[in-house]
Amino acid sequence: MAARSVVARRAPDSTAGQGLLTRWAHDSALHPVPAGCPDAGGLRFAFYGRVSTEDHQDPATSQAWQLLRAQALASGHGRIVTEFFDVGRSRTVPWARRPQAAALLAAISDPDRDFDAIIIGSSERAFYGNQFATMAPLFEHYGVEVWIPELGGAVDPQIAGQEELMILLGILSKREITRARIRVRSAMTVQTRDQGRYLGGRPPYGYRLVDAGPHPNRVRPPWCTPPAPGH
Repeated sequence: MAARSVVARRAPDSTAGQGLLTRWAHDSALHPVPAGCPDAGGLRFAFYGRVSTEDHQDPATSQAWQLLRAQALASGHGRIVTEFFDVGRSRTVPWARRPQAAALLAAISDPDRDFDAIIIGSSERAFYGNQFATMAPLFEHYGVEVWIPELGGAVDPQIAGQEELMILLGILSKREITRARIRVRSAMTVQTRDQGRYLGGRPPYGYRLVDAGPHPNRVRPPWCTPPAPGH
């Protein structure tokens, strides 16, 4: 009589047919990260942002959208634990001369600092020209990574492509200011030379102010008109 072969049935895999995310969650539940482990909460980020003017921009709104981008970048990697935000400082000013940026630089030298990395909401708001290239050795010396949205993570100056990207972003930041400066100066030249407009400031000696009609820019008069007495 021929022997019968018996095939044992294996218990179904509880993760079979599930997505990668579900499998990852399943494995994480089997091997949880200890609560006391430094990586339990991910990286601790220090946010840095900047706005150059207070009168033509809303600092609160500018800080909010930059922080929102930084939070999106940090999502899944860690959390923002402290914030540094400069108001009324041009990007052309070095970090050491921006109050909040200077405070951040002082904080990274503290071995007991409460953050592991710096996260930027907008590289053009933070760095200008070759500022990052000159500061990269300082960040590397203290073991602080710099995360930017344009790169989707931390900058590694040892990678040629990333170094070139930071140089390009610095050039674009500088180009933005240069374009605005040229555009404004050219417009002022045309208004003075071709339109005969007085562009403000103290009138030259011997001249007197006369009514020149309505302001060519309808938005400007409320900004320039002084408040009525008693207000």
